[in-house]
Amino acid sequence: MDSEWRSRYEVALEAATQAGDLARGYFDTPTFSVEKKADLSPVTIADRQAEQLIRKLVGERFPSDGFLGEEFGDQPGSSGFRWVIDPIDGTRSFIRHIPIWATLIGLEYKGEQIGGVAYLPVFGSTYRALRGDGAYVNDRRIHVSSVDRLSQSLMCYSSIRWFQSAGREKTFLELVSKTERQRGFGDFYGFVLVAEGAADLMLEHGVHEWDVSALKVIVEEAGGTFTDWTGTPTTSTPDVLATNTILHVETLKILQKR
Repeated sequence: MDSEWRSRYEVALEAATQAGDLARGYFDTPTFSVEKKADLSPVTIADRQAEQLIRKLVGERFPSDGFLGEEFGDQPGSSGFRWVIDPIDGTRSFIRHIPIWATLIGLEYKGEQIGGVAYLPVFGSTYRALRGDGAYVNDRRIHVSSVDRLSQSLMCYSSIRWFQSAGREKTFLELVSKTERQRGFGDFYGFVLVAEGAADLMLEHGVHEWDVSALKVIVEEAGGTFTDWTGTPTTSTPDVLATNTILHVETLKILQKR
Protein backbone atom coordinates (compact mmCIF):
# COMPACT_ATOMS: atom_id res chain seq x y z
CA MET A 1 0.00 0.00 0.00
CA ASP A 2 1.34 3.44 -1.00
CA SER A 3 2.48 5.22 2.17
CA GLU A 4 1.32 8.61 0.86
CA TRP A 5 -2.16 7.20 0.29
CA ARG A 6 -2.22 5.60 3.73
CA SER A 7 -1.03 8.69 5.59
CA ARG A 8 -3.68 10.85 3.96
CA TYR A 9 -6.37 8.26 4.58
CA GLU A 10 -5.56 8.30 8.28
CA VAL A 11 -5.76 12.09 8.32
CA ALA A 12 -9.10 11.90 6.47
CA LEU A 13 -10.45 9.72 9.27
CA GLU A 14 -9.18 12.16 11.88
CA ALA A 15 -10.51 15.22 10.05
CA ALA A 16 -13.94 13.72 9.37
CA THR A 17 -14.33 12.77 13.02
CA GLN A 18 -13.35 16.20 14.29
CA ALA A 19 -15.53 18.04 11.78
CA GLY A 20 -18.50 15.75 12.31
CA ASP A 21 -18.28 16.13 16.07
CA LEU A 22 -18.14 19.91 15.66
CA ALA A 23 -21.32 19.78 13.56
CA ARG A 24 -22.94 17.45 16.09
CA GLY A 25 -22.58 20.20 18.69
CA TYR A 26 -24.85 22.43 16.61
CA PHE A 27 -27.22 19.57 15.76
CA ASP A 28 -27.84 18.98 19.46
CA THR A 29 -28.91 22.60 20.07
CA PRO A 30 -32.61 23.54 19.79
CA THR A 31 -32.09 26.21 17.12
CA PHE A 32 -29.42 27.53 14.78
CA SER A 33 -29.55 29.93 11.86
CA VAL A 34 -30.11 28.61 8.35
CA GLU A 35 -29.28 30.58 5.22
CA LYS A 36 -30.01 29.98 1.54
CA LYS A 37 -27.19 29.75 -1.00
CA ALA A 38 -27.43 31.03 -4.57
CA ASP A 39 -28.91 27.70 -5.70
CA LEU A 40 -31.47 27.95 -2.85
CA SER A 41 -29.98 24.97 -0.99
CA PRO A 42 -29.66 25.48 2.77
CA VAL A 43 -26.41 26.10 4.63
CA THR A 44 -25.66 26.50 8.33
CA ILE A 45 -22.76 27.78 10.39
CA ALA A 46 -22.01 24.13 11.14
CA ASP A 47 -21.45 23.39 7.42
CA ARG A 48 -18.99 26.24 7.08
CA GLN A 49 -17.09 25.68 10.30
CA ALA A 50 -16.79 21.94 9.66
CA GLU A 51 -15.33 22.46 6.19
CA GLN A 52 -12.95 25.13 7.48
CA LEU A 53 -11.75 22.71 10.15
CA ILE A 54 -11.02 20.02 7.56
CA ARG A 55 -9.17 22.41 5.24
CA LYS A 56 -7.07 23.77 8.09
CA LEU A 57 -6.15 20.37 9.52
CA VAL A 58 -5.30 18.88 6.13
CA GLY A 59 -3.54 22.01 4.90
CA GLU A 60 -1.18 21.94 7.86
CA ARG A 61 -0.22 18.31 7.14
CA PHE A 62 -0.21 18.40 3.34
CA PRO A 63 0.18 22.02 2.19
CA SER A 64 0.55 21.18 -1.52
CA ASP A 65 -2.71 19.20 -1.77
CA GLY A 66 -5.80 20.62 -3.45
CA PHE A 67 -9.38 20.90 -2.23
CA LEU A 68 -12.90 20.88 -3.58
CA GLY A 69 -15.60 21.59 -1.03
CA GLU A 70 -19.29 22.31 -1.09
CA GLU A 71 -19.01 25.51 0.91
CA PHE A 72 -15.68 27.02 -0.19
CA GLY A 73 -15.19 25.70 -3.69
CA ASP A 74 -12.04 24.69 -5.53
CA GLN A 75 -8.49 25.27 -4.31
CA PRO A 76 -5.94 23.80 -6.75
CA GLY A 77 -2.88 21.97 -5.44
CA SER A 78 0.40 20.78 -6.92
CA SER A 79 0.85 17.30 -5.39
CA GLY A 80 -1.71 15.40 -7.46
CA PHE A 81 -3.87 14.81 -4.37
CA ARG A 82 -7.25 16.45 -3.94
CA TRP A 83 -9.60 16.36 -0.96
CA VAL A 84 -13.30 16.48 -1.85
CA ILE A 85 -15.38 17.64 1.10
CA ASP A 86 -19.04 17.65 1.99
CA PRO A 87 -19.00 18.83 5.61
CA ILE A 88 -22.65 17.89 6.19
CA ASP A 89 -24.17 15.61 3.59
CA GLY A 90 -27.85 15.76 4.39
CA THR A 91 -28.11 19.40 5.48
CA ARG A 92 -31.88 19.35 5.03
CA SER A 93 -32.07 16.43 7.47
CA PHE A 94 -29.63 18.19 9.79
CA ILE A 95 -31.73 21.34 10.06
CA ARG A 96 -34.86 19.27 10.81
CA HIS A 97 -32.98 17.34 13.51
CA ILE A 98 -33.19 14.09 11.55
CA PRO A 99 -30.05 12.14 12.51
CA ILE A 100 -29.25 10.74 9.05
CA TRP A 101 -26.42 13.04 7.97
CA ALA A 102 -22.68 12.58 7.60
CA THR A 103 -19.37 14.29 7.08
CA LEU A 104 -17.88 13.08 3.80
CA ILE A 105 -14.25 13.26 2.71
CA GLY A 106 -13.14 11.82 -0.60
CA LEU A 107 -9.46 11.49 -1.41
CA GLU A 108 -8.34 11.62 -5.04
CA TYR A 109 -4.97 11.12 -6.67
CA LYS A 110 -4.55 12.35 -10.23
CA GLY A 111 -8.29 12.21 -10.77
CA GLU A 112 -8.88 8.75 -9.33
CA GLN A 113 -10.89 8.20 -6.15
CA ILE A 114 -8.51 6.34 -3.83
CA GLY A 115 -10.09 6.83 -0.41
CA GLY A 116 -13.38 7.71 1.19
CA VAL A 117 -14.74 8.41 4.65
CA ALA A 118 -18.36 8.87 5.68
CA TYR A 119 -18.67 9.68 9.38
CA LEU A 120 -22.15 9.55 10.96
CA PRO A 121 -21.74 11.40 14.28
CA VAL A 122 -25.18 10.63 15.73
CA PHE A 123 -24.82 6.91 15.01
CA GLY A 124 -21.13 6.72 15.95
CA SER A 125 -20.41 4.93 12.66
CA THR A 126 -17.62 5.49 10.15
CA TYR A 127 -17.87 3.95 6.71
CA ARG A 128 -14.43 3.97 5.15
CA ALA A 129 -12.32 2.55 2.37
CA LEU A 130 -8.85 2.87 0.89
CA ARG A 131 -8.30 1.58 -2.61
CA GLY A 132 -7.03 -2.02 -2.44
CA ASP A 133 -7.71 -2.37 1.28
CA GLY A 134 -11.42 -3.21 1.41
CA ALA A 135 -14.39 -1.35 2.86
CA TYR A 136 -15.35 -1.14 6.53
CA VAL A 137 -17.87 0.29 8.93
CA ASN A 138 -15.80 1.09 12.00
CA ASP A 139 -13.62 -2.06 12.21
CA ARG A 140 -16.05 -4.46 10.54
CA ARG A 141 -15.38 -5.49 6.94
CA ILE A 142 -18.41 -4.96 4.72
CA HIS A 143 -19.48 -6.39 1.38
CA VAL A 144 -22.35 -5.87 -1.03
CA SER A 145 -25.25 -8.31 -1.23
CA SER A 146 -25.54 -11.39 -3.43
CA VAL A 147 -29.10 -10.65 -4.56
CA ASP A 148 -29.24 -11.57 -8.25
CA ARG A 149 -32.76 -10.59 -9.28
CA LEU A 150 -34.29 -7.14 -9.43
CA SER A 151 -37.57 -8.72 -8.34
CA GLN A 152 -35.94 -9.59 -5.02
CA SER A 153 -34.00 -6.36 -4.58
CA LEU A 154 -34.27 -3.33 -2.34
CA MET A 155 -33.82 -0.05 -4.20
CA CYS A 156 -32.91 3.21 -2.51
CA TYR A 157 -33.41 6.65 -4.02
CA SER A 158 -33.35 10.28 -2.96
CA SER A 159 -36.48 12.11 -4.06
CA ILE A 160 -39.01 11.45 -6.81
CA ARG A 161 -38.92 15.17 -7.61
CA TRP A 162 -35.35 14.85 -8.92
CA PHE A 163 -36.52 12.27 -11.44
CA GLN A 164 -39.49 14.42 -12.40
CA SER A 165 -37.22 17.40 -13.04
CA ALA A 166 -34.96 15.20 -15.18
CA GLY A 167 -37.91 13.95 -17.22
CA ARG A 168 -37.30 10.41 -16.00
CA GLU A 169 -40.34 9.79 -13.82
CA LYS A 170 -41.56 6.91 -16.01
CA THR A 171 -38.13 5.28 -15.83
CA PHE A 172 -38.14 5.58 -12.06
CA LEU A 173 -41.62 4.04 -11.84
CA GLU A 174 -40.53 1.16 -14.06
CA LEU A 175 -37.73 0.41 -11.60
CA VAL A 176 -40.22 0.63 -8.76
CA SER A 177 -42.39 -1.97 -10.48
CA LYS A 178 -39.43 -4.31 -11.08
CA THR A 179 -37.92 -4.18 -7.58
CA GLU A 180 -39.30 -5.81 -4.45
CA ARG A 181 -38.96 -2.88 -2.09
CA GLN A 182 -38.08 0.79 -2.34
CA ARG A 183 -36.88 3.15 0.36
CA GLY A 184 -36.22 6.89 0.13
CA PHE A 185 -32.86 6.82 1.89
CA GLY A 186 -31.32 9.80 0.12
CA ASP A 187 -27.98 11.52 0.33
CA PHE A 188 -25.06 9.31 1.41
CA TYR A 189 -27.18 6.77 3.26
CA GLY A 190 -28.44 4.70 0.35
CA PHE A 191 -24.89 4.30 -0.94
CA VAL A 192 -23.47 2.95 2.31
CA LEU A 193 -26.46 0.62 2.65
CA VAL A 194 -25.52 -0.84 -0.74
CA ALA A 195 -21.89 -1.14 0.37
CA GLU A 196 -22.81 -3.14 3.47
CA GLY A 197 -25.34 -5.35 1.69
CA ALA A 198 -28.44 -3.93 3.36
CA ALA A 199 -29.72 -2.55 0.02
CA ASP A 200 -28.99 -3.68 -3.51
CA LEU A 201 -29.06 -0.51 -5.61
CA MET A 202 -29.03 3.22 -5.02
CA LEU A 203 -30.32 5.54 -7.70
CA GLU A 204 -29.62 9.26 -7.56
CA HIS A 205 -29.95 12.35 -9.73
CA GLY A 206 -28.81 15.91 -9.13
CA VAL A 207 -25.55 15.24 -7.27
CA HIS A 208 -22.22 17.08 -7.24
CA GLU A 209 -18.73 15.64 -6.87
CA TRP A 210 -18.61 16.39 -3.15
CA ASP A 211 -21.81 14.36 -2.66
CA VAL A 212 -20.34 11.13 -4.03
CA SER A 213 -16.53 11.23 -4.22
CA ALA A 214 -16.12 9.57 -0.82
CA LEU A 215 -18.88 7.06 -1.54
CA LYS A 216 -17.66 5.72 -4.87
CA VAL A 217 -14.58 4.03 -3.44
CA ILE A 218 -16.52 2.69 -0.44
CA VAL A 219 -19.03 1.02 -2.75
CA GLU A 220 -16.32 -0.32 -5.06
CA GLU A 221 -14.09 -1.66 -2.29
CA ALA A 222 -17.16 -3.46 -0.90
CA GLY A 223 -17.50 -5.26 -4.23
CA GLY A 224 -20.09 -2.96 -5.77
CA THR A 225 -20.19 -0.92 -8.95
CA PHE A 226 -20.61 2.86 -9.17
CA THR A 227 -21.27 4.64 -12.48
CA ASP A 228 -23.38 7.31 -14.05
CA TRP A 229 -26.48 6.31 -16.00
CA THR A 230 -24.43 5.73 -19.17
CA GLY A 231 -22.24 3.22 -17.37
CA THR A 232 -19.22 5.51 -17.02
CA PRO A 233 -17.40 5.21 -13.65
CA THR A 234 -17.36 8.92 -12.82
CA THR A 235 -18.35 11.34 -10.07
CA SER A 236 -18.62 14.39 -12.32
CA THR A 237 -22.14 13.85 -13.68
CA PRO A 238 -25.41 14.54 -11.84
CA ASP A 239 -26.89 11.07 -12.36
CA VAL A 240 -25.37 8.10 -10.53
CA LEU A 241 -26.10 4.44 -9.87
CA ALA A 242 -24.52 2.22 -7.23
CA THR A 243 -25.31 -1.49 -7.12
CA ASN A 244 -24.09 -4.82 -5.83
CA THR A 245 -22.54 -5.29 -9.32
CA ILE A 246 -24.77 -8.28 -10.13
CA LEU A 247 -27.74 -6.02 -10.89
CA HIS A 248 -25.84 -3.19 -12.54
CA VAL A 249 -26.17 -4.01 -16.23
CA GLU A 250 -29.86 -4.85 -15.96
CA THR A 251 -30.56 -1.60 -14.09
CA LEU A 252 -28.58 0.45 -16.61
CA LYS A 253 -30.62 -0.99 -19.47
CA ILE A 254 -33.79 0.32 -17.83
CA LEU A 255 -32.23 3.73 -17.11
CA GLN A 256 -31.08 4.07 -20.71
CA LYS A 257 -34.53 3.51 -22.20
CA ARG A 258 -36.15 6.52 -23.81
